[in-house]
Amino acid sequence: MTHPRRSSRPIYHQIADDLRVQITSGDLAPDAQLPTEGELCDRYVVNRGTVRQALGLLLNEGLIVSVRPRGYFVRDRKHMTYRPQDEYCPRPENPSADQFLTSVAQEGRSASQAIEVAIIIPPREIAERLQLPEGGRAVVRRRVRAIDGEPFNINDSYFPSDLVERSEITNPADIARGANKVLAELGHEQIRATDEIYVRMPRPIEVTRLQLGPGTPVAVHYLTGYTAQDRPVRVVENVLPGDRHVIVYERRKSDAQPGTEA
Repeated sequence: MTHPRRSSRPIYHQIADDLRVQITSGDLAPDAQLPTEGELCDRYVVNRGTVRQALGLLLNEGLIVSVRPRGYFVRDRKHMTYRPQDEYCPRPENPSADQFLTSVAQEGRSASQAIEVAIIIPPREIAERLQLPEGGRAVVRRRVRAIDGEPFNINDSYFPSDLVERSEITNPADIARGANKVLAELGHEQIRATDEIYVRMPRPIEVTRLQLGPGTPVAVHYLTGYTAQDRPVRVVENVLPGDRHVIVYERRKSDAQPGTEA
């Protein structure tokens, strides 16, 4: 590592820039230990407070982790590939191997999820998408999905309570054939869906549920399913930490409308 070049940028930003380049280039590999704070002070000819500011920037970016009392290490981040188009893929008829668990297992990683069910007055953004009347209730299936013991994303599904309150959707267990199939059996088959993706900073409850570090943005994917009568019967809110996911959409030219570009 070399002393940062002279610049108008604060010195701790320059130190962070230098270390970041080494991490992204692979010179500092995943799980590699960074020099100690004292060694960094000597190399950059700065005080310990400046070094800690630089390390703080890299911590906030999710590039390094602090392992007390051992020091700082390059974070080994394996991203999960999130494919919204897999929503309607056939599900395995096995309660212990749903789509998420199966796809992660195929990557040689360990997946788990916790499920909670409640009947609530949903947040405004959900109530509007479900077109519920004021004070209307919804059944929500809340899930936090984890990979190798680390919370990876939130998957919360909302349904109008009058449609599903006596079905297995209200049971806090995985549904082997999927909620889409249950809705169809209840006479509310979804024939189309809309996808909306927002990028923002996480809300406090999301920070807690996902154990997020400071400065981690999230992508929020809202999926709303409609019947042939154009009634919204399901809203899924997926919260995806930006440092843990890559979102992949697959499109085919035949999907484009005539006269438009795919």
